[in-house]
Amino acid sequence: MRCFKQYLVLSFLVLFVSSLGFSQKGNDPIFLKYAKASFPQLKDLLSIPNDAHFPEEIEKNVKWCEQNFGQRGFQLTRLETPEAPLLLAEKSIKNPNAKTVLIYLQVDGQPVDPNHWFQDNPYEAVLKEQAKEGGWEIIDWSNLTEKPLDLDWRIFARSTADSKGAVNMFLTAIDMMLDQKLSTNFNMKVIMDFEEEIGSPNLPQAVTKYKKELAADMLIIFDGPLHISGDPSLTFGARGISEITLKVFGPIFPQHSGHYGNWAPNPAVRLSRLIASMKDDDGRVTIPGFYDGITLSDEVKAVLKSVPDDERYINNKLGVAEAQKVAPTYQESLQYPSLNVRGLSSGWVGEETRTIVPATATAEIDIRLVLENDPDRLINLVKNHIALEGYYVIDRKPTSRERATHSHICQFNASTSYLAFRTDFDSEVGIWLDKALVKAFGKTPVKQRTSGGSIPISPFVNELGIPAVTVPTVQRDNNQHSPNENIRVGNYVSGIKTIYSILTEEL
Repeated sequence: MRCFKQYLVLSFLVLFVSSLGFSQKGNDPIFLKYAKASFPQLKDLLSIPNDAHFPEEIEKNVKWCEQNFGQRGFQLTRLETPEAPLLLAEKSIKNPNAKTVLIYLQVDGQPVDPNHWFQDNPYEAVLKEQAKEGGWEIIDWSNLTEKPLDLDWRIFARSTADSKGAVNMFLTAIDMMLDQKLSTNFNMKVIMDFEEEIGSPNLPQAVTKYKKELAADMLIIFDGPLHISGDPSLTFGARGISEITLKVFGPIFPQHSGHYGNWAPNPAVRLSRLIASMKDDDGRVTIPGFYDGITLSDEVKAVLKSVPDDERYINNKLGVAEAQKVAPTYQESLQYPSLNVRGLSSGWVGEETRTIVPATATAEIDIRLVLENDPDRLINLVKNHIALEGYYVIDRKPTSRERATHSHICQFNASTSYLAFRTDFDSEVGIWLDKALVKAFGKTPVKQRTSGGSIPISPFVNELGIPAVTVPTVQRDNNQHSPNENIRVGNYVSGIKTIYSILTEEL
């Protein structure tokens, strides 16, 4: 046990020093200077609520981007969709042989529940430092502009890390180039997405409709967290995502458990058994054919092994004793589709507990897709499995006749937001980005074959026929999608250098 504790301490120190080294290299005086100057603008951007469920909020974000990109010489075009527009910002150079780089930025954010934030307003950015007794305490915002920067300070607000921070890093890198009278040696198109957190439902049709306007040679995405080591990173793929909602039915209304506890079927129990039938104790999906078509060659396994994961450290951070056994390593596990139960609901719990047999039980499931997957095939595998378990499967609420004639009923609804994508390490865009980051930070970036998360990039890759690579910049423990989202100041500054170094690297 003592050796294990020493190992954990040593692992933490190695990761901390590695992360600090990257951040320090990214924080040359000029980048500190421009970061300081950019903080008021970052606070202004973060102050605009950006939940895509509210169009009036999104319109304010669109106008902010139009104003701030326009001030920097970009030509702006709204690409209209049935809901929120996409915003295209362009800068072209005179060389007719120049390449064109498409850059993806996300501007919308997750909804907020203010009751779980440790500040008055999740959209009013606050600066915090580590408290002696643990946790974080607010310090005056003026520290960012009036005092030397502490790289471990953090800015807390919705979308700091995911992904308005990256938007402001990009604008700050452009400011540096303008002041230095530098320009890219390629044409630049920046596409801004204001519906990413609701699955970018209008993006695939928009990419098809505006194929000419979006035409490019490659795509880079400034989004997501760095590798857990904190080292500069490149991610060459992302999973896609399909979603399934299951609803199992019991009595037509909740019933007194004393009167009907041994008589009325309990949908919570039935749904639990149904879900349990889909996976074994090691976390592997037991539905036949779910992993078909995925083969990892020795060459691919060598690539995955080169990623410097500390799996004990990962488990310690997660607070789990051991990982599931879908694959022998963390990186290999990301190469397979996942079947994840992301939420369950039935009856009442906590202070609202009632002694009833619930009327329904609902499960929300997501399937993370890899490049080899046909999402419709996987969805149908799950649907057929439910039928084989004895359920009458429908896509709506059952009728009275169906209730009277079928003992097990499951409502099944599914959709696919977007597919997976993957780009070769030795592609033109991969080589270019690698060169830029080596020059900036003096070390080869961590290269991941695919990330665990999903981003709406496959429509660009498939429709435009271009390769894509993600360039992450924020620290991994940023609470994205959760209360108290934040960005570390050191990562914000080194993120500016990352983007500046890419934009000034010859292509």
